[in-house]
Amino acid sequence: MNKVALGIFAHPDDAEFMCAGTLSLLKKAGWDIHIASITNGDKGTTVFSREEISSIRKEEAARSAQVLGGHFHCLEFEDVYIFYSRETINKTTNLIREVHPTIVFTASPNDYMIDHEVASLIVQTACFSSGIKNMEINREPFEPIPYLYYCDPMEGKDKFGTVVQPSIYVEIESEISIKEKMLSCHTSQRNWLLEHHQVDEYVLLMKHHAEMRGKEINASYAEGFRQNLGHSYPSFNKLKEILGNLVVENAQYLV
Repeated sequence: MNKVALGIFAHPDDAEFMCAGTLSLLKKAGWDIHIASITNGDKGTTVFSREEISSIRKEEAARSAQVLGGHFHCLEFEDVYIFYSRETINKTTNLIREVHPTIVFTASPNDYMIDHEVASLIVQTACFSSGIKNMEINREPFEPIPYLYYCDPMEGKDKFGTVVQPSIYVEIESEISIKEKMLSCHTSQRNWLLEHHQVDEYVLLMKHHAEMRGKEINASYAEGFRQNLGHSYPSFNKLKEILGNLVVENAQYLV
């Protein structure tokens, strides 16, 4: 088993919002950490050009990954234009074969932004394709399919406002300062969120959500997940095996 965890998300700061605490726990358990962004973040600004903000955001993401001694990868697609296509699937599958993760985290299949939803579908297919021989990819396939975990949608609800309930919680009280430090690396996004989303203090937004999930398991802070339990995907909860009592399974919502 490769002790490698990979988070693949739409944008450079998505992993920090949704699973940085769990990634930090895995790092402390001896796992190698990789964070990938499908886009280069070229639309996340009201000030800079596409080239300028892309460079800034990739530097921020690399600094954030370095907080964990991890690695950052960018697939260089554009914000808003993430499509479920041959190119995105092949590039994402190629990254998975390069990194060879045992655990993969990605965005919720249902979220407020289509970039997140399409990224989730792409990663689902790319994990499945990690072992397919006749792909248009030079890297060698591998088996088995990685354990695939979907993170919470933003604010824990889908685009209709319906609450999305985790089936798995990871208690991250010991890691909240690391999660905050990683998210704070993305300094360019504070002004963007203020201008476009009318949201200030985006670190507080992250902590509020982690507090909400924590209360659901009588903890200070937590992150929520749902595992892909579909045919051919591994259904054993690997996070529980690795992190032990820090993982709480919500039997009511286990499929």
